[in-house]
Amino acid sequence: MIGSSGGIGAAVADALDGDASFSGVIRLSCQSDGFDLRDEPSIERAAAAIKARPEPIRLIFVATGLLSSEDIAPEKSLRDLDAGTLATLFAINTIGPALVAKHFLPLLPRHGKSMFAALSARVGSIGDNQLGGWYGYRASKTALNQIIHTAAIELARSRLEAVCVTLHPGTVATRLSQPFAKSGLPVQSPAEAAGRLLSAVAGLCAEDTGGFFDHRGERIAW
Repeated sequence: MIGSSGGIGAAVADALDGDASFSGVIRLSCQSDGFDLRDEPSIERAAAAIKARPEPIRLIFVATGLLSSEDIAPEKSLRDLDAGTLATLFAINTIGPALVAKHFLPLLPRHGKSMFAALSARVGSIGDNQLGGWYGYRASKTALNQIIHTAAIELARSRLEAVCVTLHPGTVATRLSQPFAKSGLPVQSPAEAAGRLLSAVAGLCAEDTGGFFDHRGERIAW
């Protein structure tokens, strides 16, 4: 579980802890053990430590992302674009998960079903973009979708039953999305979101690899 200190990540890890089909959950986060998406050596060290364990890894779940912070807010127009902000959003939302895929996908077993899932966002869909704005966040999640789709093609050559996807969790009551929740739209608790995401993951098969799905398991347009 990568990003286990976040609202969704912690909830997914807790749900997996209570699932008898998993023998154990490995929690990785910057807050707990120095795992840093912007530091490739830390990603490589974590992957090496997991590789040394005797148990096979069947699920890699990346629940990381950045939408806003004290210094970053979603852009409302082109006038708001800032090179530093764009670089930060891509570093966390795209490059970090890409490096996780680089070092962690080889850990998946060559035989039997396995899963790599990374949290994306519906606003990363180009086809579904009707409102504009949020340039950096949208683009960084769109790029993530492309990277994971491409990685899925490569992964399928050596692991025929592996599933490699991006997921939209919906609006969840976390620090990332709750400030931007629109009035009238349903907001899930982290526990509810975790349950739906894991149910969606469980329903996917090798034919779905490379896809982009929501928390109900429904495919989202690119």
